[in-house]
Amino acid sequence: MASSGIGGQAVMEGIMMKNQDQYAIAVRKPDQTIVIEKKNYKSICKSEKVRKIPVIRGVVNFVDSLILGMESLTFSASFFEEGEMTIKEQKQEKAAMGLTVFFSILMAIAIFMVLPYYLSLLFQKIIASQTVVIVIEGFLRLGIFLLYILLISRIKDIQRVFMYHGAEHKCINCIEQGMELTLENVKKSAKEHKRCGTSFLFFVMLISIIVTLFIRVDSGIWRLFIRLLLIPVIAGISYEVIRLAGKSDKPLVNIFSKPGLWMQRLTTKEPDDAMIEVGIASVEAVFDWRSYMEEMKEGSK
Repeated sequence: MASSGIGGQAVMEGIMMKNQDQYAIAVRKPDQTIVIEKKNYKSICKSEKVRKIPVIRGVVNFVDSLILGMESLTFSASFFEEGEMTIKEQKQEKAAMGLTVFFSILMAIAIFMVLPYYLSLLFQKIIASQTVVIVIEGFLRLGIFLLYILLISRIKDIQRVFMYHGAEHKCINCIEQGMELTLENVKKSAKEHKRCGTSFLFFVMLISIIVTLFIRVDSGIWRLFIRLLLIPVIAGISYEVIRLAGKSDKPLVNIFSKPGLWMQRLTTKEPDDAMIEVGIASVEAVFDWRSYMEEMKEGSK
């Protein structure tokens, strides 16, 4: 399987697809028509050389993904609000979305980083090995994450987002398997993909265990502070792992990708035909899959 380099995100009744500096958001409006917005995205990092440095590019990509994700969600949500919004109201909504994302990040750090750390301290009373306690902290973090996914997956609106998430993956898998991007071919494709954000989060948790094994300070406050400082480093390393997984079909790489693919069974659902049509429209707005297939055929000769 050859990596196409495109990636995406499910939004409210739609899908955003990004190819290099171009992205397109396709949304199924309440009247069942599909609207597509295509734009160029400018990274927060203006230096192309910096954006190519391993690990650092992962941090930049992570922040860019958060910003682009917020913009995509805001655009998709605009079609499901009552009445037309004024420019002032649109700016207020964008600011509110920005605050929501900011506080969501703080909550994620508190729930998935700080809480597991303090829960693991309870085990220090009965376990002398700091290494074992760190491993327990990692498993607590993973357990909390799985519980969170299981809980939100019961929400009806989230279930539809997960279906669009599945449609996004199926479209990418379809073209990367060398099949024409048609409804029938997409339906036959897998809904899990090695470059998924869910797999990224799994590697963040796994790598955080490895990295924190080297934090050996007596002060509990300093241990927590250093953990928080290392979040960008962990995200950058995780990005490199996901990037490698997306480009390689080697047996060892596939083995390490399995847990992330298993977790995607929770965050992706089988889409209906209408959702797949939205995914196809989003891909075709930014990616020439026919030329890509020709390149694949030439490369295989």
